[in-house]
Amino acid sequence: MGFLGQVLLWLGAAALVLATGVAGGTYLYFHEKVAAVAAKTPAVKRAARQLDVPLPGQPAVALVVGYDHRLSDGKGAPSRSDTMMLVRAGPETDSISLLSFPRDLLVEIRCPGRAPFSAKINEAYVTCGPQGSLQTVKALTGLDVNYLITVNFRGFVQIVDRLGGAWIDVDRRYFNDRSGPFGYATIDLQPGYQKLGGRETLDYVRYRHSDSDLYRVARQQQFVKAFKNQVKQSFSSTALLRVVNTITSNVEVAQGGGQNVAGKTVLSYALFAYGLPRGRVFQTRIEGLEGINELTTDSANVTRAVQTFTHPDVDSSEKATAVALGQKVKQAAPPPRETRITVLNGNGVTGSASSAGSRLGERGYQILTPPNGLPANAPSFDYFRTQVYYDPGQRRSSAAARRVANLFGSAETKRLPRAISQLANGAMLTVVVGQTFHGNLASGPIDQTPRRERPNVVSGASAARDLLRDKRSRVPFPLMVPSVIERSSWIDSELPIRVYWADPGEKHKAVRLVYRMGSNEYWGVQMTDWEDAPVLSDRSLTRRIKGRVYDLYYNGPNLHMVVLNTPKARYWVINTLLDRLSNETMLAIAKGLKPLGSTKK
Repeated sequence: MGFLGQVLLWLGAAALVLATGVAGGTYLYFHEKVAAVAAKTPAVKRAARQLDVPLPGQPAVALVVGYDHRLSDGKGAPSRSDTMMLVRAGPETDSISLLSFPRDLLVEIRCPGRAPFSAKINEAYVTCGPQGSLQTVKALTGLDVNYLITVNFRGFVQIVDRLGGAWIDVDRRYFNDRSGPFGYATIDLQPGYQKLGGRETLDYVRYRHSDSDLYRVARQQQFVKAFKNQVKQSFSSTALLRVVNTITSNVEVAQGGGQNVAGKTVLSYALFAYGLPRGRVFQTRIEGLEGINELTTDSANVTRAVQTFTHPDVDSSEKATAVALGQKVKQAAPPPRETRITVLNGNGVTGSASSAGSRLGERGYQILTPPNGLPANAPSFDYFRTQVYYDPGQRRSSAAARRVANLFGSAETKRLPRAISQLANGAMLTVVVGQTFHGNLASGPIDQTPRRERPNVVSGASAARDLLRDKRSRVPFPLMVPSVIERSSWIDSELPIRVYWADPGEKHKAVRLVYRMGSNEYWGVQMTDWEDAPVLSDRSLTRRIKGRVYDLYYNGPNLHMVVLNTPKARYWVINTLLDRLSNETMLAIAKGLKPLGSTKK
């Protein structure tokens, strides 16, 4: 899995060509290689006919299918899709969203020329190839899909290897030395943040023989996010030349509209992904899954996941942090009832302004009209994108403009110009409707702000204190003891602590504590003097609490990692793969980290 990582790698490679200004020969080489990833197999070409045309400036959705063919399947047997993931690039929120489908999820399979039937979602690829996967996902989600990207596992391993590996935080010990035609794949991984080779990475993201598809999906999305950070931080022209042939040999990209993906399209998405603000990769999961070998869920859970996927709450980490710290949640934008808007026609289509005004009114906004009976027309009718102008003299007007712009999809926000101010009639916002408005507004993001909970912790210094004392002489930085731990947890019995070199240059040591919660959940504490590890580059927020500085890393509204910063080391508290520890519990554990010598019981 983690095949979006390969997509982002491909995009990152494109961005590198632009950013480094490589001379004409490389420019031509790049365009030749972009053409080489175009759809070439008959199956992918057939599927491309069902793709929707991507529109300039609008969000775009890609279906990424990772497939495999094992020797044990026999010659001529169909390949299997081990991974299906939707990826959405959202320019309206400066975000990338991920939505993975567990391979064992029971859905209605759609295949061309066949009646729909119920089966696991990966059967769509086995039965009728990429066309079946595409039609099944579109029917399940109701989404338009603009791109189809297929990747085989051989390419996955080669790409990771040719980039020098992938930095992954492994939550626990993974070991299986028994394989065979009907057995699970072998795996041998130690816990801790580390660089894995291509085969090790594939073993990790495909693993599921002591847990389930829920954890596999979490590992897949973890890899995507980690690999994106790594590519952005350390990509080089040498890596580009090493990996580009591997990509073109193992990746196919189809685009809606009947044309191959152009080089400028690759560059535009590359720059978009490369320039994302911190914390703007959102991982969405389908909740409420039940079963073991066959997973089911209420259709309402799929609908909610799709809504969250298409409308990420970009303020979720800020709001969740305020709740966890017992602070008042700050609303960046005023509520609709306090936002007055004048709507003007900027596209020349009769009724556009009144239609947009009606839709905004239905959302609770106060709609005004131009003063002195002037018509609700902009100075010209040549607006392509909708413009949302804000009055800088009114408090929180800029934030209000961003919120309203999201409702129009590709709208832009700007300060109110003089020519438009004469028509604003004192409104906080003036919306000039452009050609991209087609009568409807987008849904707003689902507010994912969690309710405040009491930290679910108990005293737990004794769980790890003696283990840390035994390792104290092996590291050059002070060790910390988690003085409180999650209530149902205790130090893992299989591999509770590990001391190792964190980086390939063996300059920075690391200590990993592994805690087991319940039957099959693991969280951990990582200690290291490595200050610029790739994962640390994508923090969501920084907060000072009682004199200590903590970096916070979120998966949507869920606090996945808290990092305590000290002059000599960094101390990470890392949530379970499914983020089972509440935000309050995560913060309590981080605040409860105490120097080893200060804990006695």
